[in-house]
Amino acid sequence: MLAMPEIHHIKHLREKKGLSLSEIVRRTGFNWRTVKKYADGDISVRQKIKRKRGMMEEEGYGQIIDDWLEEDAKLPRKQRRTSKKMYEQLKQEHGFKGSYRTVCAYVQKRRHQLKLEKEQRYERLEHPPGEAQVDFGTMSVVTKEGKEEDRSILILSFPYSNAAYAYPLPAENSECFLYGLTQLFRQAGGVPRKLRIDNLAAAVVSIRKGGERQYTEAFERFRLHYRFDVQACNPYSGHEKGNVERKVYYTRQHCFVPAPLIKGDEELAEWLHRKMIEDRARPHYEKGRTIEELWQEEQKELLVLPERDLPIFSFHHANVNKYGEVTVDGEAFVVHGIPVPNRVLVKKEWDRFMVLSQEGEVYLEAPRPYTKKQRELPWKDILAEWAQKPRVVEYSRFRVYLPEAIRKYFMEQPKQTASRIRGVQKLLDRYTVYEIAQWLDKYQRWDLAPHEIGVLMEAKRSEYPAKWEEADTPSVLVDYETDLHVYDQRLCPSREGGSRA
Repeated sequence: MLAMPEIHHIKHLREKKGLSLSEIVRRTGFNWRTVKKYADGDISVRQKIKRKRGMMEEEGYGQIIDDWLEEDAKLPRKQRRTSKKMYEQLKQEHGFKGSYRTVCAYVQKRRHQLKLEKEQRYERLEHPPGEAQVDFGTMSVVTKEGKEEDRSILILSFPYSNAAYAYPLPAENSECFLYGLTQLFRQAGGVPRKLRIDNLAAAVVSIRKGGERQYTEAFERFRLHYRFDVQACNPYSGHEKGNVERKVYYTRQHCFVPAPLIKGDEELAEWLHRKMIEDRARPHYEKGRTIEELWQEEQKELLVLPERDLPIFSFHHANVNKYGEVTVDGEAFVVHGIPVPNRVLVKKEWDRFMVLSQEGEVYLEAPRPYTKKQRELPWKDILAEWAQKPRVVEYSRFRVYLPEAIRKYFMEQPKQTASRIRGVQKLLDRYTVYEIAQWLDKYQRWDLAPHEIGVLMEAKRSEYPAKWEEADTPSVLVDYETDLHVYDQRLCPSREGGSRA
């Protein structure tokens, strides 16, 4: 008589998958009559309480092997323990007195049963632990120069626990997508068993008839290296990955409103990682437990990270025109030391590219020319509102983006705050906020009115340019000053105390 998980598996293959009896016999290895009985017949199973017997069950060794089997299932096959290794480990660490044959028989039986039990258990869950969804979201940040920029934030969410990780990237191409996934897997401490994506151009080449996806070669190589399964959503069906869609919206509202002031992408990545960890302290929206508690459970279901990360890059052919230029990401770069016209290889990583000859010689290496759309903050409009309500300056969301020197200038004399705001607003017709701040930092003239600052800045513009630096003058003559007293003695000896020749 078959166990219930095995009966369930046969019924599932027959009724859900629609397989023939012969195909089920081939897949399961059971007798044809047995398969016929359970696949098409009415099953009346009498409930029996059967006590497990034998040293594996009664002395707890079976539970140890069950734990090992579930643990090894997360590792690559070549890193899993063999039956012989388990037998030796049981003898050395747990004082096992049984035979190697006993261990082999138990492992062979339980490996198949545990797989069926896990499939049966997961079928009852809408979001099994260890499965994730991924998507890009566009967020705004403000740089230290006061420019507003857009960043592509790659978000990896785990619907079971509602935990998520996020990583900022300069673009949404294949190299950035795969590099971002690598960083997110590191942050999560493991690899999800199944990854749900939409039809990202960075991963999907085309959708064939019947819904089958053709993935990019780079994504296929990446998936095989990290050993996860991928499941693509149907076109125009964002609800099929609703958890990450909602997480993108939540991250934008929770972390990027107002836009954070950043010094660089590394600082943004670290700050965003901390924010996502802190967010796990809140309760799950329906399970009555914290996201952190659920995540600690779910993290155990992740696949183990490979020993080495997969290098992320791609090669493309490019032509060098008659001007010695090669086009990369829509921008032309001059390549020196190569005959023109010519044909070269371009190796692209997520942040850099190299121009190579067909033999592998490097002609050029440079950062990738991603175009970051920068927008000036509307300071004239902001200052116009502040001038009407000067006290709002201290509490405005834009205050953190204002250079420290101008903040100090506004607050130096509280009674003149409104007039100074209006004056600086007029100066913006000729200068930028940061030019005004640099002048104040340099000269520390907090007592001047805005129009006086404007006059001095204009006078500074009218000065002669600074002396050019040159390296041709001998060092002994640099800063040398001629002593004219010697000439005076020669020209007028009687007056200058010199002697007549």
